Amino acid sequence: MIASDSPPARPRAFWADTRFIVGIVLIVASVAGVWFVVSAARQTVPVFAAARTIVPGEEVDATVLRVVDVALGPVSDAYAAPGLLEPGAIATRTIDAGELVPLSAVGAASASDLTSVVLRSATDVPAAVVAGARVEIWSAAALEHGQYEQPRILVPDATVATVTRDDSMVGDDSAALELVIPRADVAATLAAIAGGAALSVVPAAGGAR
Repeated sequence: MIASDSPPARPRAFWADTRFIVGIVLIVASVAGVWFVVSAARQTVPVFAAARTIVPGEEVDATVLRVVDVALGPVSDAYAAPGLLEPGAIATRTIDAGELVPLSAVGAASASDLTSVVLRSATDVPAAVVAGARVEIWSAAALEHGQYEQPRILVPDATVATVTRDDSMVGDDSAALELVIPRADVAATLAAIAGGAALSVVPAAGGAR
């Protein structure tokens, strides 16, 4: 008796191969990951940007802000956005025009130790002295016969709010400035103004805040 031949083994379907399944899973995961990254990069949120330079102590409200849509990803919570600003909030540092407004640069007015004064500089101020610039206030006390003492620093750290140069008066190089200064320096500054001291405003090291 002759034994019959065994039927040939059927080839294993390629979709049943473990390596094939793992490969498909990896491809799907890779495509999904790329899609997620691209989608996240395209997702924007509305936040506030400074419509102009905002100086320390100035109220941060709709008059100095504009809303922009930007893609910030996980750091979006660090910036001021519609509905997140408390009424009456003020800037705690200079915020340049066009800069996104960080929540760290905004605080309650009640916590501020800054105020503003207006003075006239005895000499013209450099072109670098503009809104938002950090400056020093120098004072030379008045003596008799139009003489003045040696100048000294009166306020070492002030911020320019506005500068008004009067070019209409020939020979007058002075400028009027609104400056943001610490409240602790107000008394000495007002005393110098009242006493006729020659006040000068010069850029501080480091420029803008």
